[in-house]
Amino acid sequence: MSNKYTVIYSSEARNDLRAIYSYIRNVLKEPKTAKEQSVRIRDQIKTLDTFPERNIHVDWEPWLSMGMRKMPVDNYVVFYLMDNESLTVDIVRIVYGGRNISEILK
Repeated sequence: MSNKYTVIYSSEARNDLRAIYSYIRNVLKEPKTAKEQSVRIRDQIKTLDTFPERNIHVDWEPWLSMGMRKMPVDNYVVFYLMDNESLTVDIVRIVYGGRNISEILK
């Protein structure tokens, strides 16, 4: 039987999720899509409570040394750290995948 992890959002990740929703709703003028996209991202993040090791590590420093993992969700990428001792998954950032992610996350 596998352990259940507690998923915790950083304040930056919460702001990222709000910004994604706001951009789709207010700039693209797609309120239904904004809600659906936000729900899909949150639903995928919830699945990290079991087997969060399933996603690959990022391939740039210093995040590689920190053990940062990334999970694609549609056109977005969720970055997170996991701690096997405390059984937590910390959602660090949620970023649109079409941007220069390594530059954004410096």
